[in-house]
Amino acid sequence: MALADRMDNWPNSNKNFYCLMSDGELQEGNTWEGFMLAGKERLSNLIAIIDRNNIQIEGTTEDVMPLEPLDEKFESFGWHVIEIDGHNFESIAGAIDEAKAITSKPVVIIAYTIPGKGVKEFERDYHWHGKPPTKEEGEKAIKELKENYVK
Repeated sequence: MALADRMDNWPNSNKNFYCLMSDGELQEGNTWEGFMLAGKERLSNLIAIIDRNNIQIEGTTEDVMPLEPLDEKFESFGWHVIEIDGHNFESIAGAIDEAKAITSKPVVIIAYTIPGKGVKEFERDYHWHGKPPTKEEGEKAIKELKENYVK
């Protein structure tokens, strides 16, 4: 879409295209083909945001299919890399503003997150990635979140 918009509206395009994805999706070959094309074409209207939580249904991303050094891989494909705390809304907004100011290449925002953040039993445990909590587990989790985050 970013490439088509540039082709259809150059030089008057003022749209940005956002691609939200998980780090588990980065194990797909066609994803990297897209990253390579975006870098080659210098699609400065493309902003990718990756939820870098290091887990997937089968385990940790680094055990299943290592991704690091992720920032260097994107840089080698011609992307501008921004790394942030994905739980900090001000960081997210600031990164998007920074990304919009880059006019020479696509931008990837690597948003580091903690899966299950705020619920001790769920945090960083890939077993919860594809499994819903029972009613009791859900109630316990909501109680813990309210105790820790609701003021």
